[in-house]
Amino acid sequence: MDQVRQHLEAGYPNEACGALIGQADGAEHTVAEFRGMRNTITDRPWDRYALDPLEQLRVQKDAESRGLEIIGFAHSHPDHPAIPSRFDADHGWSFYSYVVASVQKGTLREARSWRLDDGGVFQEEPLTETA
Repeated sequence: MDQVRQHLEAGYPNEACGALIGQADGAEHTVAEFRGMRNTITDRPWDRYALDPLEQLRVQKDAESRGLEIIGFAHSHPDHPAIPSRFDADHGWSFYSYVVASVQKGTLREARSWRLDDGGVFQEEPLTETA
């Protein structure tokens, strides 16, 4: 979470994003590392994010070479709640976990994890940090 916090706070006042890398065991996702990535949105970066597909492919290949995979994504909501937006739902995929972090005035205040159900609605999932 320290890497997530640093990257998302550094992106303020725009949305910052990155990949959650780890392993999926059924519905349970275990994150081993976070890879900060570039937000490619230029017209509304304060309330939208998109990943560079080539960067995402490089991250995926690196993860797979180590027996891991991208299991989700994290992004910030500058000065807004840690709740997925309609834009997030319209651009998400049901397999992945989505950590949405509320970054208020440059400081991460809350992070919550979500997953899209088959109907395209985000359902909150447990977000626990282990040592």
